[in-house]
Amino acid sequence: MVRLSVHVEGQTEERFVNELLASHLYGQGFSHIWARLYGSARKRGRGTGWPTVRGELVRHLKEDKTIIATTMTDYYGMPQSGSKAWPGRAAAAELPFPERAKAVEDALSADIESAMGSRFDRRRFIPFVMMHEFEALLFSDCNQFAIGIDRPELATVFQRVRDAFSSPEAIDDSPLTAPSKQIEALVPGYEKPLLGALAALEIGLETMRAECPHFDCWVSRLEKRAA
Repeated sequence: MVRLSVHVEGQTEERFVNELLASHLYGQGFSHIWARLYGSARKRGRGTGWPTVRGELVRHLKEDKTIIATTMTDYYGMPQSGSKAWPGRAAAAELPFPERAKAVEDALSADIESAMGSRFDRRRFIPFVMMHEFEALLFSDCNQFAIGIDRPELATVFQRVRDAFSSPEAIDDSPLTAPSKQIEALVPGYEKPLLGALAALEIGLETMRAECPHFDCWVSRLEKRAA
């Protein structure tokens, strides 16, 4: 029986894992799936330094040798420099867009493998870096997104945002035009954990996978580890 621990940075991702992703992966063969918020109760969320996340991942993997661990972290909010820097993040900014997430994921894998030692089964850690943040997934179906947050009149506006990019995952990481910033500008008081989860449920996992190739690759990797 395979168990999966998903290390996430916020309540939005936590609800997404528990309310949507888990139900799909249980059907693939996982026996237990849960989301773990990383960081302390006072300092959780975007901007958490890699040393904190690394320490929690290593401790968890060492304490329970029967689990598979993964991350669900957004590229947009990852510290690039200083003591909180995530491996590979600064260098990834210089790469072509399609290569950025994988470059960071490869660096994270290498760092965890180094910390765990030569006997570590590298298949037990599957990092996932969202391009650019969770809210990008919601642009996979702009009509269902608008319905999910009870703002159907915004469907065409959301679609204009989506149509400016090759895929939802390409909606950029500018402080003004990142996915969450675009949504907040259109929906004052946008409650990410609640409305983000409702929209995700309305859109559905399969639509997100069809529209977001890097996200689909992650889910496919998890499916292969379920057996």
